[in-house]
Amino acid sequence: MTYFAKASYYILTMPQLKPYFSLTSVRISKSLRGDNWLLARLDYLWSNYFNNVRQVNPVFIKFGRFSRYRLGSIRFDKLAKHSYITITGMFKDPLIPIQVVDHTIAHELCHYTHGFSSPKPRLHKYPHHGGVIKKELSARGLGHLNKAYQVWLKEYRKSLH
Repeated sequence: MTYFAKASYYILTMPQLKPYFSLTSVRISKSLRGDNWLLARLDYLWSNYFNNVRQVNPVFIKFGRFSRYRLGSIRFDKLAKHSYITITGMFKDPLIPIQVVDHTIAHELCHYTHGFSSPKPRLHKYPHHGGVIKKELSARGLGHLNKAYQVWLKEYRKSLH
């Protein structure tokens, strides 16, 4: 399988956020988590858990801007026929558990597999209807990522208030 990385040039310091996030930005800029690291995580997940999913178009992955609520997204460029996975810049922070990052990437890969933001035929009418993502992750042996994500999310939500 061939994957493509796309460089990210976003500035992580956002003055309108709480001081915690400014300090986090400094730590993030010195971390080893970059777009190549994300590409390695995508390759690991695709090779070990999504190996029956054929890559029918180029898939790019990169860190995006720092976002507290949208942790990941996937979009499809109909002209170029490319899929783009974007992961929040917050996940550059080494304090974010790797299972949470892997869960987010696997979540977006489920959308790709189900035909959302990919040239594949859609398997469902809506991308999250009936808990299809959680069921897909469990069926692929990634249920432990669901559990780790839920534990992290509970603590993360407390830190927002």
